[in-house]
Amino acid sequence: MPKETAVYTHGHHESVLRSHRWRTAANSAAYLAPELRPGADVLDVGCGPGTITADLAALVSPGTVTAVDAAPDVLERARGEARARGLGNVRFAAADVHALDFPDDSFDVVHAHQVLQHVGDRVAALREMRRVCRPGGVVAVRDSDYGAFTWFPEVPALDTWLGLYRRVARANGGEPDAGRRLYSWARTAGFTDVTATASAWCFATPDERAWWSGLWADRTTASAYAALAVEGGHARPDELDGIAAAWRAWGRADDGWFMVPHGELICRAP
Repeated sequence: MPKETAVYTHGHHESVLRSHRWRTAANSAAYLAPELRPGADVLDVGCGPGTITADLAALVSPGTVTAVDAAPDVLERARGEARARGLGNVRFAAADVHALDFPDDSFDVVHAHQVLQHVGDRVAALREMRRVCRPGGVVAVRDSDYGAFTWFPEVPALDTWLGLYRRVARANGGEPDAGRRLYSWARTAGFTDVTATASAWCFATPDERAWWSGLWADRTTASAYAALAVEGGHARPDELDGIAAAWRAWGRADDGWFMVPHGELICRAP
C-alpha cells in the first residue's frame, strides 16, 4: 500500500530550481492548452517556483489561478515570479494535495505537473483533485517516466545513476516511473472520460546538454536527493562524485542526446 505522504526526493536546492524555472506552459503543458479559456478558474497543484503558473495566469486572464505547494519557501519564489510579470490574477497557498482546503466544485481546471510521482497516495490525490473540479471541468496531470529515459552515448555510470535514483525515490514513498501509470491511477480514482497522451523533452544542442548535465551533476552531489541517497545507505559520497563526473562527461559529448518522456492526461469531471 502507498504511504499517505512521501518525502520530496529532490528538495529545493538551486540545481533543482534551475530545472523548474525552465519549465513553461509551452514546453510542459501544451496538452492542456486547448482546454484553457479566458475567464477560467485554475488550481495549479505543486506550483514550485511558479513559471508554469504565471503562464497559465496569462492564458486565462481575467480568470484566476490559485497556486499551491507543500513548501512555503518555494511559494515565495512563485509570488516573486507573478510580481515580476505584473500578474494580479494569481493567489497562493500552502496545501497538501491529499487534503485540499477548497470547497467542492471550485475550479474549472485542476493542473499538476510532476506531482503524482512524488506523493504517497496517487489515487487519493487524484480523487481530491476531482473533488475540487467543477462538473465539466478537467483535471490535467503530467509526469515523467524515469524508467523510459533514453540517452546516447551509453555512459555506463548513467545507468548506475538511473537505478540509484529509482531506489531512492521509491524508498521515499514516490514512484519515479509515474508516466506509464497515470492512466491506471486515474481509472482507479473513478475517472471514466480520460484522454491519455505522451510527449517528451529532448536535450541535444551544446547549450541544452551543458544545462541538463550540469544541473544533474550538481543535484547528484549537493541536493536533498544526494543527502537522502547517502543517509539511506543507497550510495557513498565517492560514488555520487563518480556519477556527477559521468554526467559532465556526457554533457561534453558532441553527439550527446537525452530524452525525457512524459505521460499526460486530460480527465473530464462528470
